[in-house]
Amino acid sequence: MSATLITLDLVERTVETRAFANVLVNTLIANVTTSFLWFALTFWVYIETQSVLATGVIGGAYMLFIAFFSMVFGTIVDRHRKHTVMVLSSVVSAVAFAIAGILYLWHPESALLDLGGPWFWLFSGIILFGGVIEQLRNIALSTTVTLLIPEERHANANGLVGTVQGIAFLVTSVFSGLSIGFLGMGWTLVIAIAAMILTFVHLLFVRIPEEQPVPDPDAPSALDFHGSVRAIRLAPGLFALIVFSTFNNLIGGVYMALMDPYGLTLFSPQLWGIALAFASTGFLIGGALVAKFGLGKKPVRTMLLVVIAMGVLGSVFMLREWWPLYVVGMWLYMMLVPPVEAAEQTVIQKVVPFTRQGRVFGMAAAMEAAAAPVTAFLIAPIAEFLIIPYMREGEGRQQWGWLLGEGEARGIALICLFAGIIMVIAAGLAFFTRSYRKLTELYARAPADGDAPAGDAPATGGDGERPEADLILDPVAARGGRAEGESAVGRGMDEPDGTEAPDEQR
Repeated sequence: MSATLITLDLVERTVETRAFANVLVNTLIANVTTSFLWFALTFWVYIETQSVLATGVIGGAYMLFIAFFSMVFGTIVDRHRKHTVMVLSSVVSAVAFAIAGILYLWHPESALLDLGGPWFWLFSGIILFGGVIEQLRNIALSTTVTLLIPEERHANANGLVGTVQGIAFLVTSVFSGLSIGFLGMGWTLVIAIAAMILTFVHLLFVRIPEEQPVPDPDAPSALDFHGSVRAIRLAPGLFALIVFSTFNNLIGGVYMALMDPYGLTLFSPQLWGIALAFASTGFLIGGALVAKFGLGKKPVRTMLLVVIAMGVLGSVFMLREWWPLYVVGMWLYMMLVPPVEAAEQTVIQKVVPFTRQGRVFGMAAAMEAAAAPVTAFLIAPIAEFLIIPYMREGEGRQQWGWLLGEGEARGIALICLFAGIIMVIAAGLAFFTRSYRKLTELYARAPADGDAPAGDAPATGGDGERPEADLILDPVAARGGRAEGESAVGRGMDEPDGTEAPDEQR
């Protein structure tokens, strides 16, 4: 009997693992396609109009769309089967790209490139919406890690997710320009439409083992902000983690805004594209390392240590205008991005109820997506009108020349130096916060696969009911449709108001 059960469990795990692999490949194709078309649109508009404003608006609109729609997407993911959500994402993206293709055929390029006319904004907006809808699939992918992968392998699976995102960045940064340069916008749209149809057809042959989610009576609307906040508050310290990740993206926005201008002072545009493609392979290496070795028993601790390393790198890779220092520094920096992303996902997957993970991932994505462009929009004028002129004058060179050396972009180097120092200080101080201690303890004690630690008695309220703040829904129970009130209990955690649980409950 025991051998039979073990065999059945292995078969089930094999089915689930195969489903996850199929979903991962499908998401890779979809991510490459949507990023490919978004990059291509940006290149096409700039080449044809030479308008930095137009490309800036396209990039800003893309991130703002993600920030707005992510919370709606999170609610959709929680309400529906993950397979259904991914099919919906493929269909909507394909239809949006097809509509853009029809507009391209019906109107001359001169009309579509007229920044003062409606067709440019309609054409660009439809393509951007088709690309943003891919965020729906990405949120669903994060929840399928909980659904299909054993808890002890979540970090490894999240590393594979990071690898997929790295491959998408690498491929699109190279092939979007080639497609626009050699094929034009029309054939680029044809390629994107065909690829999205391919993801839809592939999904028809993929089976994700999941029961129909039980509707949340507390989430009547598509934008369940209250439910997202409530789910985050149930895990003490999780909100602080999301805020820290958002702050980290704010600092990352400095590098996003200044990376290209600095690179173009060291390289020609052609060589800079090659250097950027090489540096982006760091995403692949970082994701592969997480997939191989995981994040350890304390992923929050690992995350903070990696952020400190990122801050150190961000401070030193522009100290001199040496292209090897800059390229190797970028490569190492990008290699550290997947562990940070994987750590946040791994924690959420364990401490947040499965039935609410979509909303939590959506809220985190919304906050983090809004952070980087805010900093980018702020830092660009500050750098251009204040810091760069200061470093070009005698006072700045005299004060900082001993550290930053000589060169044309010492102002950018000074900004990145202080951005990295701020990142190091913030991550270092986070180790001493109450939120870090509470979240680390919560992660360590949260039951894996619904198995409560031996000898633990469930905490109860004064009326015999479990306190809501202690409920942590295990993934397996969620797959079986267990209600949240029947879930396992995260023990030994402080209540949100700071009261300690009795010793006998620890």
